[in-house]
Amino acid sequence: MMDKNTPIIEALRSHPDAREIFMKHGMGCIGCMGSTNETIENGAKMHGIDVDALVCELNNLMCKK
Repeated sequence: MMDKNTPIIEALRSHPDAREIFMKHGMGCIGCMGSTNETIENGAKMHGIDVDALVCELNNLMCKK
């Protein structure tokens, strides 16, 4: 289960479709250096994204594994 404090890179490694969720929410820079050490919350804040909605969608992916 992911939360706001999960590093972006961990989310990306946990499910192959996580990249599409980030892109859908406007986080197109998931391949940048920040993705290796930033949390989902920090990245969402930088892009003006609702972090709770983003985390919810990412966790829904985990249920489909």
